[in-house]
Amino acid sequence: MGFWIFMLFTSLLIPLTMICFGARFVSKPPDRINAVYGYRTRRSMKNADTWRFAHGYFGRLWRIIGWVLLPLSVIAMLPVLGKREETVGWTGAILMLVQMLVLIAPIFFTERALKEQFDESGRKREVLS
Repeated sequence: MGFWIFMLFTSLLIPLTMICFGARFVSKPPDRINAVYGYRTRRSMKNADTWRFAHGYFGRLWRIIGWVLLPLSVIAMLPVLGKREETVGWTGAILMLVQMLVLIAPIFFTERALKEQFDESGRKREVLS
């Protein structure tokens, strides 16, 4: 039972990280473009507008996905409650692998949104009526 609790806690770290950093990026993105902290891609670091837009968009996605992953992770671990440690360990490992794939998926959506909203120089595209 103790190992199951440990694996449950461990499997909740990724969704909780997504929720916390997603909320942080939406409410208070890093003030300056930097290469250490934040959503850092070539397109997002073009200027302050792309930087703010990317953090808001990516943060909202991470927060939503984190809230979806949280209960799903608990549900995924319930069937192995009371099972052998090996079964619990493999279930937790597979769950976290899936979570990591889901963790990086918003990058592709954010980059697409940046490409749609900004031109190659980082200027906001004009909306045609």
